[in-house]
Order: sequence, then structure tokens, then C-alpha cells
Amino acid sequence: MPKTARAISQLPPATASAIKKLGADLAIARLRRKESLRTWAKRMGISVGTLQRLEAGDPTVAVGIVATALWLIQRDGELRSLAAPEHDQSAIEIDVRTAIELGRARAKAAAFTRSTK
Repeated sequence: MPKTARAISQLPPATASAIKKLGADLAIARLRRKESLRTWAKRMGISVGTLQRLEAGDPTVAVGIVATALWLIQRDGELRSLAAPEHDQSAIEIDVRTAIELGRARAKAAAFTRSTK
């Protein structure tokens, strides 16, 4: 199985659902603007088939295409903060645990140094 197919088959259900919702939301945005599939696809520089896959929530559609669709509805600015380090709660918790462990190790070393003097 190719790597891409394996990665797609291992998508968590909630993530797959979120991608489908994004596609549906983009379709609604296009329809609210009274744009045809052909016109919207032309504006994006993609085929109608690719646009249909995007709107169907196909997770194999390239992120650049998703970004272009978001740009068309003026929501691409959100991309800058999606994976911003300051919003990565798991990494922040790891950093805090590491700092606590380092602080304890230094306190223990300082206490040992004081006791051997």
C-alpha cells in the first residue's frame, strides 16, 4: 500500500469528519456566492473534478488547493495560526514537565553540593 493511502486509511474518524465538513462548508460558500463549479474551479486553477472531490471532503486533495479555496472566501488568514507553537497544548505541557524535572534535578544537585561542604 502506498504511504499516502496508508496515511489516509489511518485518519482518525473525527479528523475525516472534520475534512468532510470543511468540504461541505466550502461548497455552501461557493453556492451562496452563486458561483458554478466550472467558474469556481477556473478561479482556483483546478479541474471541476478536483473541486468536486474537495467539496466532497476527499482527504487526498492537496493542502494548497484547500488554502486557495479558503483564500477565495477570505478565510486563508486562519492558516497562519492552525499549528502555531503557542497553541500546541501538548508540547507546552511537555515543556512544563521538562522544566519541572530540570528544576528538581538542579535543586537536588544544589542540596547535595551544600551537604558535602
